[in-house]
Amino acid sequence: MASETTSLVGKSEDEHLKRLKGYQWWAFFVTFGGYFMAHFSRKCYSTVKQQLQDEAGYSSLILSAMDTTFMATYALGNIISGKLGDTLNPTTVLAIGLFGSGACLFLINVSLWLDFVGFSELLGNIFILAIYFLFGFFQSTGGPVGTAVMGNWFCDKESIKNRGLIFGLW
Repeated sequence: MASETTSLVGKSEDEHLKRLKGYQWWAFFVTFGGYFMAHFSRKCYSTVKQQLQDEAGYSSLILSAMDTTFMATYALGNIISGKLGDTLNPTTVLAIGLFGSGACLFLINVSLWLDFVGFSELLGNIFILAIYFLFGFFQSTGGPVGTAVMGNWFCDKESIKNRGLIFGLW
C-alpha cells in the first residue's frame, strides 16, 4: 500500500502512474497554498510592527527580541523539521506546522485583545516572546517538509525531467 513517503510508481505501474498523474496538480496546489499562507502570515508582522509599538505598548527592545527569537528558532527549526519530515509522515509534520502557526497567530491576537502588556508588562513580554519562539518552529516546516512532499508526488519519469520547472513554479 502506498503512503505519502513511498512512490506511487511500483508493482502495477500503469495503474499507479495514472493515479499519481491525477493527484499531482492537486498536491501541487494544496502544498503551494499552505506554504503561501504560512509565508503570508509570517510577513504580516513587519506590516504591523510600528502599531505594536505605538498602540499595543511593546517596546522597541521587545520587538527586536521578537525578530531575533523568530529568526533563531526558524533557522534551527528548518534543520529539525527537515529531519522530522524525513523520519515521520511528512504530511503530518506539515499539517502540524501549518495549524501550529495559525494557533500562534491566534494567541498573539489574544494577547493584544486582552492587553497583556497593560495588565503586566513582564507577562505580556514573556508571553509574546514564548509565542514567537513556537511560531518560528512551526513556520520552519513549510520549506523543507513541503519540498519533500512535492518530491514524493512528482516522482515519475516525465515529472523528474520537468522537476526544475515544477519546483520553480512552486
